[in-house]
Amino acid sequence: MLDESKKFDLPVGMGDDIDEDLMIFSSLKKAAESAVLEDGDEGQLTVDVAETETELIIVSTMAGTPKDKVELHLNNDLLTIKGERTPPISSEAAYHYHECYWGKFSRSIVLPVDVRADLAIAEYKNGLLIVRLPKIKTDQSIPVYIIEE
Repeated sequence: MLDESKKFDLPVGMGDDIDEDLMIFSSLKKAAESAVLEDGDEGQLTVDVAETETELIIVSTMAGTPKDKVELHLNNDLLTIKGERTPPISSEAAYHYHECYWGKFSRSIVLPVDVRADLAIAEYKNGLLIVRLPKIKTDQSIPVYIIEE
């Protein structure tokens, strides 16, 4: 049974004008078509960045990307993830739907906390990349002395 609270309506059918409804769908289609990348462009990878008391965790789905096509670079507070996935379908095939991104992709993330790059751990399994970066402890108290003149 469908949960009625989870249903939503598209902003169509508000009036009796069917042409207005078709214009909305036409503009959505044009926006989707313009989002297709040209040759040489890179797709942007989606990521989740989370923080625990001891580490920063970056998670990204990269289904279809072979392990040898994944690159990670950590420079100061910038983590860059690069990769490439090749389509499993011949380029001569006529698509009915073409929603998956194939080709080169990258993402650079400014890390929100200082991390120990030398202790970084990356795991790539079943198309899921998990990068664990131990945080540098900054909770040490440094006494500040006030000098009276």
